[in-house]
Amino acid sequence: MKLLFSHLLLLTLLNTHTAFSQARINITLKRQLDSVMILDQQYRGILTEMSDPLKRDSISRALSIPQKELESRIWKLQSEIDSSNLIFIEHVFRQYGYPGKSLVGSPSNESAWYVIQHSDKIEKYIDLIYEAGQKKELPFRLVAMMEDRYLVNQGKEQVYGTQVTCRLLKNGKNECFVWPIKDAEKVNERRKKAGFDQTVEQNAKRLGVIYRVVKLSEVKL
Repeated sequence: MKLLFSHLLLLTLLNTHTAFSQARINITLKRQLDSVMILDQQYRGILTEMSDPLKRDSISRALSIPQKELESRIWKLQSEIDSSNLIFIEHVFRQYGYPGKSLVGSPSNESAWYVIQHSDKIEKYIDLIYEAGQKKELPFRLVAMMEDRYLVNQGKEQVYGTQVTCRLLKNGKNECFVWPIKDAEKVNERRKKAGFDQTVEQNAKRLGVIYRVVKLSEVKL
């Protein structure tokens, strides 16, 4: 009898804790952010698939868009979505600050990050994103990715080697490469500490690039 009572008491406490945890989550905001995430990726997957000529042709026929206009038309559609998403996320920031894990759960806490990462507002919100990472409201590897993009946008060396670009080098060659990294010899130590599970070499391969150390002095800015 005592064992049964203890078991029932434990179940009650667990259920109470679960209900309390769920009550702390803003369900309405969570659902809104989940929708934002879906919209953020609405056409990006299609744009990635278009690198395959056969898929590009299929997409062109399915959407009744001439191939020569396909990329610009799809980017236009995605850009319109991105603009709407940004308006919503900036409203959320004003009301709640960064909508982190304790407010909307995971992975909904990543939605706002994606919107800012795909916007021209990184400089405005990077401190807010960094604070969310420090408080564990957002995976720090995402903070690291945004920091890298912020630095690349400024023409500076990145820190974690997350950003790949294709552009003209001073030697006259067009090349796709991992943007120059500050203290490149220790980049994999920093990546591991930030929460990445791939080395800079593995990540470059995933992105279709063979990693080599490129110095900022080699890049035509």
